[in-house]
Amino acid sequence: MVRNRDICRFLRPDGGWITNDGNYEDIVFPECEPFTKAEYEAAKPLVQASLDKKEADEIAAKTTAEAKLAALGLTSDELKAVLLGGN
Repeated sequence: MVRNRDICRFLRPDGGWITNDGNYEDIVFPECEPFTKAEYEAAKPLVQASLDKKEADEIAAKTTAEAKLAALGLTSDELKAVLLGGN
């Protein structure tokens, strides 16, 4: 789900806006040029696509890492035990 702050970061990455994650009307622009509601609405699918891609990339990276561990004969639990085991 796309939140107001995600859209604001997309449209005004340098900040200058305040949101409580309500809707467009709840955004305040004390330190930046306001964007229009049309820009806001047009950005929603772009932001959602970006979030979906990020999630898919994270899943793919985890799958690749698990495959590499399996090729080495390790499970993710064994790797966690080694990494978190201390000494």
